[in-house]
Amino acid sequence: MHKLKKTRLKNKNLHKSLTLLISVVWLANGLFCKVLNLVPRHQQIVACILGEDYSRPLTILIGLSEVVMAVWVLSKFKSKLNAITQILVVVVMNTLEFILVPDLLLWGRLNSLYALLFIVLVYYNEFILNKNIAQQTA
Repeated sequence: MHKLKKTRLKNKNLHKSLTLLISVVWLANGLFCKVLNLVPRHQQIVACILGEDYSRPLTILIGLSEVVMAVWVLSKFKSKLNAITQILVVVVMNTLEFILVPDLLLWGRLNSLYALLFIVLVYYNEFILNKNIAQQTA
């Protein structure tokens, strides 16, 4: 019984840590890279894909959406829907970038590997780790 409690506590702590990490990724990319324009390459990507005319306001909107995603992750509201949304957003964004602007990506087409790792992390945190925690407490 004692070992089960330890495992449950470890899983809860890992889940909390991964949830925080995932939200920080969204916050950093949204707020710092896009809204505050600390990484101008993000606006260049938007300009190449969606057009130069409105690239700054669109980049800000995308960044604000990512900040909202960070808050949503932390809120744990409809966490399964949130995880699916994150996965779909990352797949769509990275597919577009992979095809249309690989030269503007930090690691070129290798960025897709990091996107895949992030997707696996989101999936693991919600659909494996969180499920295990729920089963352990039931």
